[in-house]
Amino acid sequence: AVRNATTASPQHKGNKAPGAENCDPGKLVLYSDYYWRVDAIYNTGTVKGLVWSFTTADFIIVDDFEDYDIGNNEIWWSWNDGLGYAAHDNEPAYSGNGTGSVVGDENTDSHCEETIVHEGSQSMPISYDNNQQGDSNYSQVDLTLTAQRDWTEEGVTELSMWFYGDPNNSNELLYVAVSNSAGAPAVVVHNDLAAATIDTWTEWIIPLQTFADQGIILTNVDKFSIGLGTQGNTTIPGGSGKIFIDDIRLLQPAPEPEAQP
Repeated sequence: AVRNATTASPQHKGNKAPGAENCDPGKLVLYSDYYWRVDAIYNTGTVKGLVWSFTTADFIIVDDFEDYDIGNNEIWWSWNDGLGYAAHDNEPAYSGNGTGSVVGDENTDSHCEETIVHEGSQSMPISYDNNQQGDSNYSQVDLTLTAQRDWTEEGVTELSMWFYGDPNNSNELLYVAVSNSAGAPAVVVHNDLAAATIDTWTEWIIPLQTFADQGIILTNVDKFSIGLGTQGNTTIPGGSGKIFIDDIRLLQPAPEPEAQP
């Protein structure tokens, strides 16, 4: 259909008349093939373009940390930590979330981790200290979602997050929390109590139903948080360390294995 298309063809998602050289195809279907063609129109006639194709990913990205940099897009402006940040542009200063977390690395060009990476070229470093005077005895970083707030699209059923720790880290619980704009967050703790000490990239998969069972409305997720320690702890001092986070994704159910003959 794309190869044979003309300006008289039915108006599909990408068919544009001359003078409208842009296309918004809308949201695409996961793990599907798409084809496209661009023609060049000259005074002497039209040169038909080649047919190109691409395949969409089989996951939805919550954050892969590839877009952060020091060009007015620092990672800690999106992932709020305990340190906070100064006022910038039209944004007021943020004094921090009251926990012992620090996001980012000011020694790299992107202020992200550029060596310990799962995929791509960047990951998010989180330093935690659960025994800092004036802070709570846990560490948490918070992302307020401005996009991808519907965690039911395309039939996704699982949250996937990759993490990388250090054997020298203090043994603090690793947890995630999901919130709606109103109501208490739903917290899920990793079942390996020493997860923060694992020094290989490890995928953590959480069924989204786990959050729904705690009252979260999955069609309108507002905030996603990652923490070390016991959320809300303000009395019992803990330890410190540093972990790396990458490729937070929403996944469709894994296909059923084919029956063996």
